[in-house]
Amino acid sequence: MSQNSQGRLLTRGLFTGTDRQAPKRPTMRPQGRWLAVAALALCCLTGAGCQKMRLRAQKPDSDEVSEVKSRSLSFIGDQVAVTGLHQIQIESVGLVVNLDGTGGDSPPSLYRRLLIEDMQKRGVRSPQSLLQDPNSTLVVVRATLPPSIRVGERFDVEVAIPEASEASSLRGGYLLEANLAEQAMVPGKGPKSGHTMGKAEGPILVSTGDVGEGAKASVMKRGRIPGGGVYTGGLLKQDRLLGLYLKNELRGGRQTERISEAIGRRFFDMVQGRKVPMAKAKTDQYIELRVPEHYRDNYMHYLSVIRAIAINESTVEQRERLERLRKKLFTPETAGRGALELEAIGSAEAKLILREGVEHSNPEVQFYSADALAYMGDAAGAKVLVTAAREEPAFRVFALAALATLDRDRDTIESLRGLMTQPTIEEKDGVRKEIWSAETRYGAFRALESIDRNHEIIKGEQIYGDTVLRSLETPEGEKKKGKKPRPEFVLHLVDAPGEPLVHMTRHRKSEVTLFGAEQKLRTPVSLEAGRILVTAPSGSDVVTISRFEPGRESQRVQTSTRLAEVVRAVGKLDGSYPDVAQLLVMAEKQSNLEGRLEFDALPKAGRIYYRDKVGTIPGELAQGGTKVRVGNEEQAPNIFPSLAPVKKSKEKFANGPVGSEEDAAADEIDSDDSDLGGSTAKADEDDVAPARKRGLLNLLQRK
Repeated sequence: MSQNSQGRLLTRGLFTGTDRQAPKRPTMRPQGRWLAVAALALCCLTGAGCQKMRLRAQKPDSDEVSEVKSRSLSFIGDQVAVTGLHQIQIESVGLVVNLDGTGGDSPPSLYRRLLIEDMQKRGVRSPQSLLQDPNSTLVVVRATLPPSIRVGERFDVEVAIPEASEASSLRGGYLLEANLAEQAMVPGKGPKSGHTMGKAEGPILVSTGDVGEGAKASVMKRGRIPGGGVYTGGLLKQDRLLGLYLKNELRGGRQTERISEAIGRRFFDMVQGRKVPMAKAKTDQYIELRVPEHYRDNYMHYLSVIRAIAINESTVEQRERLERLRKKLFTPETAGRGALELEAIGSAEAKLILREGVEHSNPEVQFYSADALAYMGDAAGAKVLVTAAREEPAFRVFALAALATLDRDRDTIESLRGLMTQPTIEEKDGVRKEIWSAETRYGAFRALESIDRNHEIIKGEQIYGDTVLRSLETPEGEKKKGKKPRPEFVLHLVDAPGEPLVHMTRHRKSEVTLFGAEQKLRTPVSLEAGRILVTAPSGSDVVTISRFEPGRESQRVQTSTRLAEVVRAVGKLDGSYPDVAQLLVMAEKQSNLEGRLEFDALPKAGRIYYRDKVGTIPGELAQGGTKVRVGNEEQAPNIFPSLAPVKKSKEKFANGPVGSEEDAAADEIDSDDSDLGGSTAKADEDDVAPARKRGLLNLLQRK
């Protein structure tokens, strides 16, 4: 066959689409290439071949479509680490006065030298004689500043007598003002102090419980002042802020701006009619983060929401994700994370899905939906939260914290009142029954106090001693101008039926709360605390409160047996909060109280929830059911501060509340933070680690 014949066959196969095998052709010459280009151009002009090409380009394979839809989102939590969650330890030395002969001098030491220098700066003429007075003693003062504390807010203070001191007890003592700062031992330069970050002062609360003789001596040498410190903000007088650090591999000014804008679109404040974002990029790696007011009592939840904000999501992608989150929310195992992401989106569509979740048949789905709605300012799930607080201990702490954000909903306030005045339904010995739960009642009290501390249900009465009141008046009886001193304590009377309850705190504040305003002391009464004596003979309707002090005329008042009047009279006779605590503990031991006495009865995080997969009697673990720990005890909402777990002890003040069997069981189960709906937030280990053990208390103490 000639070369021209071969070319005709090849050309005919190209245009007719035949699959006849063509002979192997040599490398195409320039004329052949121009011929192929011309043929393709002619194909496009006819429209047949190119139409097919366009259709293929617009309709990719199903695998390609799936790949586009499943493009992984970038969440803020994937790119940043939270900073500012650690506690700052501040310390100082101080002078405790008003002891009843249990003080004493300290041998020459670093502590003594620092205290003398401080007293000389304050203009004290003879500090040596004060230190030798048996009614005073040197102490080391320590406190930890919590995250997100603001200038002017209060914190707890701990005091301790150094080991080598002659002093034996701090009972009845009063700490004079001490400036607290960070302390460090610099090699070659000795101890160095930072700028003053807080001031501490007040009466010292020591143990009044039964302790062994061997432990009693050491217990009496340490104590605490609830809310005795005031945060001053250091050199710059600034609040403690939270922050976000971009991971090193993502570091860049453009990325921090992108993250700040994503947060600002979701969280902002209105100042003079303009939006002020809650996040601000300060460097190419650090973002300053402020906490909105309705998240102030649970900033860990706020951080969880921040982490769940998507950065690179378009409007179309968000709509598609909303449908996926609906399914996620309606599945109990993933309901927590689904509600968290919906709260992070914060749109009207997200609210509608969460409202659907409130109506779901599963209680876990209901709770997480109601929890997210509350922080979005929607009270549609308030009834669900109230039920959770009343009937499910695992959800109680988070339900009460969420209810505290609904400050504009009247029904919520009435519901909190109901939690204080009605019994709680809990399971005891396999049977659900009504009990008067101290933590539910006081937890509801705290939530309502967060909404409106002056509400008629819980409004407190500030108790001042007569000595303080007289110091506030001029000789002519007029009130002096100036800052009003801190009261001895605050008395709250909750007019609640049911089992009487007396509640006291040893954290953040000095307050006495009586659930049952008409409680009375049972006679005979013989109570003593410091210089205060309370007595009443058997069958008497009159109680005598006396104060004896060397060198001064004794004071005496009489009241009825109504407990509120007795507590009020003790305060008026200059009785301190520790004095009231000791009197009430003695009254409970001697069966003088009509109800029980509780300290720090706060709901806890990290409890067990029984997720039943088949219907059973409530509380019983179903076949195939699982135990889930809800939240983390160390990261509870800050409206209910987490107290360190301790071993069982009769000591009421030094060690704190005793853990329950349920709490012990919870320690055996790992929590899944991804399913908590923002109840906890994961953080770097450095952020949540305890304060570093450095400073005055560790410089000279023996190991």
